[in-house]
Amino acid sequence: MANTQAAKKGIRSSYRKWLQNRHVKGQMRSAIKSVRNAIASGDVEQAQALMPRATRELDKAAKKNVIHKNKASRLKSRLMKQINALQ
Repeated sequence: MANTQAAKKGIRSSYRKWLQNRHVKGQMRSAIKSVRNAIASGDVEQAQALMPRATRELDKAAKKNVIHKNKASRLKSRLMKQINALQ
């Protein structure tokens, strides 16, 4: 357990950041999962309709340093490649 006031404040602030990052990451994962489900079912139109939300959530997570910007780019690229393969 933290002994100093500064250490206690660090615990509080890191907990708040953890909660926020968890929320952003959850939104991102949900958006990606919806696109992947549409791809798995073979519905190209639905996958294309859901892709902008996934892109937005990935960019938001990368901007907030929840994930690395290259990871966001890689995931977007792979999803688009899967969508294009269905067509």
